[in-house]
Amino acid sequence: MNDTTPPTTGLADSVAIVTGSAQGLGLGIASELAERGAHVVIADVQLDKATSAARSLEDQGHKAEAVKLDIANSSTVKDVFSDVVSRYGRLDIVVNNAGVGQKVTPVSELADEEWSRVIDVTLTGTFRCCREAARIMERQSQGAIVNIASINGQNPAALVAAYNVAKAGVISLTRSLALELAAYGVRVNAVSPGPVYTDFNRTVMAQRSQSLGLTEEQMIERVRAAVPLGRWGEPTDIASAVAFLCSPSASWMTGEVLRVSGGMEGVSAAPPKREPAS
Repeated sequence: MNDTTPPTTGLADSVAIVTGSAQGLGLGIASELAERGAHVVIADVQLDKATSAARSLEDQGHKAEAVKLDIANSSTVKDVFSDVVSRYGRLDIVVNNAGVGQKVTPVSELADEEWSRVIDVTLTGTFRCCREAARIMERQSQGAIVNIASINGQNPAALVAAYNVAKAGVISLTRSLALELAAYGVRVNAVSPGPVYTDFNRTVMAQRSQSLGLTEEQMIERVRAAVPLGRWGEPTDIASAVAFLCSPSASWMTGEVLRVSGGMEGVSAAPPKREPAS
């Protein structure tokens, strides 16, 4: 007889908000939590995609709903989180996945606007959601927060300084909040994914291949070959780690940064010298 019980239990009937989960890695995380019994709120600025994703999960027999969430807007974050609590009476899990990538460019050419855009959404947006989750979970004296960081936040890559700094900030925020919420029984951890081939990384690979004078296919293969386990990651690889950190199986873990990267610690390739602008 086949055993279809999920490998990590304890999420049944929990209420979870996953930000940036209308597609890609976020949707993989939301799907994993839903499969393990959580009622998942797919919170994304792309409401149509979020609604479609939630409907697909419901068609599979899972509990899911969609809400529009712009993490760059503090009042919107507060309203969404408050509405979830008012309807369900609690908030058990928050996964902060929403963020934006950076246009691949050297620091010497990085515009103020691009720096601010990446920091405001990827770091400050995560802060806004953490702050609201903390207020709710302090009152409950229970809950789990998982922030999606990146191996870039631990070992910075060239040409994406704003993204590196934003993800390093997410890691620092995670550890700070873990200490502040420990007395309330609230756990705060982070997952640092390695290269996962989503639409997000497809865009990055296209830009980075140009900066190194490679074809996109060559760039993709270079990254794959640099991963000790020999393959790009899948959303399910990251989602399984997130689900574990949200579960009672990780009840004595807080302030941890779990690297899920196939053994890859970072991208150390330095770009070639550029020709001076004419």
